[in-house]
Amino acid sequence: MKKITILINCKDNKGIIASVTNFISQQSGNIVYIDQYVDRVENLFFMRLECEFSVKAFNLKMFKNMFNNVIADKFEMNWRLHDSDSKPKMAIFVSKYSHCLYDILSRYNAGELDVEIPLIISNHPDLERIAKSFDIPYYCVKVTKETKVDAENEQLRLLKEYNVDFIVLARYMQILSSKLIEEYPDRIINIHHSFLPAFPGAKPYHSAYKRGVKIIGATSHYVTEDLDEGPIIEQDITRVTHTNTIKDFILKGRDLEKIVLSRAIKLHIKRKVMVHNNKTVVFT
Repeated sequence: MKKITILINCKDNKGIIASVTNFISQQSGNIVYIDQYVDRVENLFFMRLECEFSVKAFNLKMFKNMFNNVIADKFEMNWRLHDSDSKPKMAIFVSKYSHCLYDILSRYNAGELDVEIPLIISNHPDLERIAKSFDIPYYCVKVTKETKVDAENEQLRLLKEYNVDFIVLARYMQILSSKLIEEYPDRIINIHHSFLPAFPGAKPYHSAYKRGVKIIGATSHYVTEDLDEGPIIEQDITRVTHTNTIKDFILKGRDLEKIVLSRAIKLHIKRKVMVHNNKTVVFT
């Protein structure tokens, strides 16, 4: 069987679901998953479908053209179709912190992440040993204020050479330029701590400890030019008390970062995230 996933968003209107499902039925398809959401404030419709077709009777190019002409044009849809046979290629950017990198590669090695990881890019050589232990190419592209433009050009060259579909910043401690972000819109996933209240700066856990916070958390989001303000994919929190030390805060925070980042990656891989106006619709 050929399995495809279709993501749709457009102005809400009568008959969208019926038109889409009838079309798929007419093409001898079987819908195995369907979910939809209507944003009542903006009058927007979102839908995600997983469909199966007999391989012999299915022509992907012809299906795309027919869907576009018969359904998408009629409802003025923004839509994407993904073939489940095609594994996305994920590049990992990392600096010196290893916890997220180890977690991603361990999950990948265990078969939890249905992706290819063709390369790892870092601005430091420190974690190359980890990449070697998983037999993944590691490229050290050093970044300074003076070399930032050339460094990003080299990163882009590598990403294109390996036909990368999306990027994960596994604690990559550099701010990306608009050039790289524009090349991968809604396809760069970042992770960072998120405290209630928030504590900026180089040592947020120390600041949170001094303030006596009761909750710490982590947020994974798509990268935009507004630092740490991109569309949120996944978040989680854990409670802390006055009995916890700064080391406890850091360890709890790193555990959350690993969990939240892995969830966000899985949601992205499974095509369960749709972005509109710096917000996400996440189908679970």
